Amino acid sequence: MNIQAQSDEAKLAETGIHEGRDQATLVAAEGVGMSFLGRQILSGVDLIVNRGEIVTLIGLNGSGKSTLARILLGLIQPGAGRVWRAAHLRHGYVPQNITIDPAMPLTLRRFLTLGGKVAEADLMAIMDEVGLPDRLSAQVAGFSGGEIHRAMLARALLREPDFLVLDEPMSGVDVAGQGQLYQLIENVRDRYNCGVLLISHDLHVVMAATDRVICLNHHVCCTGRPDAVVGDPEFRALFGAAVADRLALYHHHHDHDHDAHGDVIPLQDGHGHGGHDHNGHGHD
Repeated sequence: MNIQAQSDEAKLAETGIHEGRDQATLVAAEGVGMSFLGRQILSGVDLIVNRGEIVTLIGLNGSGKSTLARILLGLIQPGAGRVWRAAHLRHGYVPQNITIDPAMPLTLRRFLTLGGKVAEADLMAIMDEVGLPDRLSAQVAGFSGGEIHRAMLARALLREPDFLVLDEPMSGVDVAGQGQLYQLIENVRDRYNCGVLLISHDLHVVMAATDRVICLNHHVCCTGRPDAVVGDPEFRALFGAAVADRLALYHHHHDHDHDAHGDVIPLQDGHGHGGHDHNGHGHD
């Protein structure tokens, strides 16, 4: 074992994150907290992403999902807790959105090569992979929501990432497009054998290939697996099996509610539930 590997192993042991982990672990957070201007953004968050798995992080807007992602990527430092990353970890980050001035000429080729030169063969292979063949000369400002997400994914994949973070990749994409993007993400996971952290504000419908769902509301409210594939006959008839098979339902099992200020309220019976949203109100 080299010095770097020994150092990483020591850090892992020191934090306690090593418990139940193996060499497949890419990123591990323990007790992560963050506050800003006296407001608690994250509190006591534990999270692990292993190679080859898809972890879906769900929560309402403002629940701390993007902040947690940036901490895991090392873009910002947590105010409390620890984060461990595998040695020589290559990461790819697809932000929720980008703003491109329509008056600024920016082709897809230029967008993908802003960070440096890319071999033409590699560029063409990535275009085929993300479903944007023959679009390298197109203006990015004219792309649809789905095409923008594919273009940003292509840029991330040029790094051949071990750890891929997708922040709200379904934003602005219709249901049919979501099914296609989910299939693409699954293909990327399989090809690169990377770990994927997929962030979504949809609290109930998630990617069927998700290995683990983490529900966040400044702290981890519950974790689990999606256990009910969307198989309603009318849904399948409307959107097709290719879309329906990519989606799954996640049932929440919380041992607490939240008041109007976001503070935790223990449930009276002490049992978990799946029938309340994060404001303590029932949902359909």
